Amino acid sequence: MSLNVTSKGARGFTAHTGDHGAVWLFQDPQDRIPNNPGITVDFRAFGLATGGLEGAEQHFRGCMEAFGVKYVETQLRVARADFAVDLLAPWFEPDREALVVPPGTKVTEYTGVDETATVSSGARVVGLRAGAVANRQLAIYDKRSEVIQQNKMGWLIIWNAALEAVGKPPLDLSDRATSQVWRFEMRLGSKQLRNRFEMRNWQDVNDIIGDAFTNALGRIRYCMPTMDSNRARWPSHELWQQFEAVIGNDLLQNCAGVLPCDVREANRAAKMRELDAQLAGLFVTRAAISDVSADSFSDFLESHSDVLARLVAEHTTPLKERLAKARNKYRLS
Repeated sequence: MSLNVTSKGARGFTAHTGDHGAVWLFQDPQDRIPNNPGITVDFRAFGLATGGLEGAEQHFRGCMEAFGVKYVETQLRVARADFAVDLLAPWFEPDREALVVPPGTKVTEYTGVDETATVSSGARVVGLRAGAVANRQLAIYDKRSEVIQQNKMGWLIIWNAALEAVGKPPLDLSDRATSQVWRFEMRLGSKQLRNRFEMRNWQDVNDIIGDAFTNALGRIRYCMPTMDSNRARWPSHELWQQFEAVIGNDLLQNCAGVLPCDVREANRAAKMRELDAQLAGLFVTRAAISDVSADSFSDFLESHSDVLARLVAEHTTPLKERLAKARNKYRLS
């Protein structure tokens, strides 16, 4: 396994396994930064574009085996996921007024972490960014200029291969009027991936990453502004429709259709209904043994709560310990 060290410091070093691999950040196991993972892996865009999730997972597992690092799936964290679509649209220029975003997302320039930022070059807008990377962020930017400035000609090969597949001529980057490519990129951070969608390992990513991006597309949209004062009714821009279609198609197999928390809440509600039914049956039996009439049943329930509270208090095991044991037993998922 070829590993090139790019930088190092007192508490670790950074290395990479090539443009189709990943950047690896290794912390000094004897002097780790508190609460930070010992190894952080940032997969490169070229590798994801050509190998997808399956290629990234194979690269990760192959490298970990080559490095001799032993791990279990429960040690993994999913911190960020990006999905980008490059669209050939020489006529397009981003307009932040066309963004429809959640109420908590700022729509003024550089006003905070939840911001919409407009990047321009002269009189021409070359980029638009809305939201925060830690949660959910949309970026629309001039990918052609980035490819030229940073000499990332691998993207030109990918673009031309896609054009050839549909019978169209290759791009000539010297002519912006015919080769302007815009990248639409949705970025999801730990608040979405770990907190909301509860992704913990590769299997979780493969199972529900499509749900996470589908949810994000419903929260932020790029639209065609109209005279309607209700921005939610604005029609989606044609490029946004293409962006949605690609994500929907490419991640179709990575959707469960429900949130993990929804499944957990449904299971919890079902268990509570089951226990309530058992309690009701026990109380009816207890009332019958005590010769309680149907008319007096409600009064019996109310008065018997004191008896139950006394029995709980007299139990040899403290209530706090018993509650903790019950919670651990019913970790419904």
